[in-house]
Amino acid sequence: MESSLSKFLNMNRQQLSGQLYKYTNVVKGWQYRWFIVDAQAGLLSYYLCEPSNDDSNPLIIGNSPRGQVHLAGAVICPSDEDSKTFTVNCASGDMLKLRAGDARARQEWVDGLRAIVESHSNAAASLPPRDQLAAHDAFGAARQQMQQTELSNAALARAIENVTSPLAHTDPDLLMLKAVSAASTQSLLQCFGLLQRHSELADTRGEPTF
Repeated sequence: MESSLSKFLNMNRQQLSGQLYKYTNVVKGWQYRWFIVDAQAGLLSYYLCEPSNDDSNPLIIGNSPRGQVHLAGAVICPSDEDSKTFTVNCASGDMLKLRAGDARARQEWVDGLRAIVESHSNAAASLPPRDQLAAHDAFGAARQQMQQTELSNAALARAIENVTSPLAHTDPDLLMLKAVSAASTQSLLQCFGLLQRHSELADTRGEPTF
């Protein structure tokens, strides 16, 4: 039997929607959000909501989306962390880290989002020159590497926080290592964002990316 989420893959008539966990840096944890994809516009929006057993009738808080991203040019990546997590790496440099209820739901979301991304990418104006296509591929690979860098930084921070004798997590050298790792990761993210915006401006003006 076709699942309720699979029914939304007819993008011309219906929306892809449902409850997902979204990782937020504000509280360093997972929070429920209600996600809706406008397939025709290529927009992924999410709303504050209360967890519900009824996936078709969530308790949404407020009328305006908490956030919204464009899917054109995005890269949808299943995570190696577990069978439920995946990321939406947007062309703008934004990244959403999401978690579905189970492996099957994740696969349906990944397939549905990739179909929408492909639809809007194919509908774009003329293809850029070969060197710009190579640059776009490189940016996609770089986004995945940045994701791994963030995960490694988080793993290092957890390891330092859980360190035991003969050292303590308040050891000055460990605190310095943790701070340098966090600062380096943040600097890389900011540099990547600047390069991404430069590339988008160059594409708009018809200039070479590099």
